[in-house]
Amino acid sequence: MTKILISLLTLFSFSCLSAAEKPNILFIMVDDLGYRDLSAYGSADIETPHIDQLMKDGMRFTQFTANSCVCSPSRAAFLTGRNQDLVGVPGVVRTHDNNSWGYLDPKAITIANAFQQGNYRTSLIGKWHLGLKSPNRPNDRGFEIFHGFLGDMMDDYWEHTRHGNAYMYKNNDRIETKGTHATDLFTNWAIEEIKSAQQDQRPFFQFLSYNAPHDPIHPPEDYFQKFKKRYPNATDKRAKIAGLIEHLDYSIGRVLETLKKLKIKNNTLIVFTSDNGGKIKYGADNGELRADKTNMYEGGLRVCTSVTWPGKITAASVSDFKAMTMDFMPTLIDAAEIKYPGKMDGKSFLPELMSASQNEFKKRQQFYTWLQKYKKHALRIDQWKLVKNSAKDKYELFDMEKDPLEAKDLSKTFPEKFGEMRKIMNSYLKKADHVNWKRPSQQ
Repeated sequence: MTKILISLLTLFSFSCLSAAEKPNILFIMVDDLGYRDLSAYGSADIETPHIDQLMKDGMRFTQFTANSCVCSPSRAAFLTGRNQDLVGVPGVVRTHDNNSWGYLDPKAITIANAFQQGNYRTSLIGKWHLGLKSPNRPNDRGFEIFHGFLGDMMDDYWEHTRHGNAYMYKNNDRIETKGTHATDLFTNWAIEEIKSAQQDQRPFFQFLSYNAPHDPIHPPEDYFQKFKKRYPNATDKRAKIAGLIEHLDYSIGRVLETLKKLKIKNNTLIVFTSDNGGKIKYGADNGELRADKTNMYEGGLRVCTSVTWPGKITAASVSDFKAMTMDFMPTLIDAAEIKYPGKMDGKSFLPELMSASQNEFKKRQQFYTWLQKYKKHALRIDQWKLVKNSAKDKYELFDMEKDPLEAKDLSKTFPEKFGEMRKIMNSYLKKADHVNWKRPSQQ
């Protein structure tokens, strides 16, 4: 794999920007955040002042979607700028072979590879969820520094294990971390790495990947009690996820304060997003959007997203531009003026960030998938959205401009459009079906 990466990366050409002029990149991804679980997005009870301020300082998106309604596929799309199925991640990567549905293509060039070749210091802090063994560990995929959780969900936010496995690592070494809340650990490590990066002449690209607010819903007790005190009639379920999110907000505030104290905030581009929508049964609130995580309706796909870059992106701007997770890679390497001639399915929305006047991607085919084993998929082209929400469900067609809540199936009303969308979707599924997604132990 190393020889393949070296030969591919030599195709890169470098930016005319000097290292001092290039922005630092802080990419914050949270896990399973409900679309209405930030006060910036209309929450009536959860208070998230630090994330709200971050969004006020930049551009907040109202139509941003994840590539998938579950974790691993969306993360693969972010890391590669590709449709997740085409890089071998059609489902959730898990510990056991009988229940794992993806193997990130070792030949795929990641955003970390691109930034590393662009003379950036690269780090991943927090959740990985794209492989447990080489060549699919973070240090194999372009991250010089990895300090975090190798697995998928945690069985306990203080124990940091999954199926009895201790998955906390520093680079390739397992570390003992029991007793501290995972959100605090990731925050401490993120701050530590940002401070260490100041001794490096290169700018940094940090992927700060939190497990929160993914289940199990384990907030620190004081955050749970503070919410219950404000809202004594709230259910424990709502109070728990609220406490987990408010603790997450406080933690992100600590990272942002570090940038300010180090006087590098003005030269740091910061992204905030979620890997998919929230899960209602755990107390998440997706507002009026239909359904939730694991579903191909908007409640599973629409994600709270913002981009902040002082002096470059107009503060307090709100955009309804339609972009998705795989668009981050082309956008961020554009912002850093790193030239990458390789294959990407994503498209840059940097002009929208810089001027709020980018034209929509007309006739763009946006595929949303969770193919193994659940066979869920959707396709969005302009205002039209085709949905198949399980292997047994019939296809549905929605006009998202007239029916943003996906209430009325128009498959019989517009049979030609329905047939056209089905044909495009089937062609993609056939292509995806030829990609080997099994890890070696499953072959």
